Amino acid sequence: MPFAQLYMLEGRTDEQKKAVIEKVTAAIVEAIGAPKENVRVWIHDIPKQNWGIAGVPAKDLGR
Repeated sequence: MPFAQLYMLEGRTDEQKKAVIEKVTAAIVEAIGAPKENVRVWIHDIPKQNWGIAGVPAKDLGR
């Protein structure tokens, strides 16, 4: 059972997350021939203050 974990900064809409889940699933099916029903996708929404870029929280960078 393929399992994809995606880490993204918070703020994406439900529609954007749905599109990512659909496209990641399709890519896994195409790449390894896994049955679509067996693919799992987990999106981790990371608070911007918990994500650092070059030593600075993403929130402070306006990301």
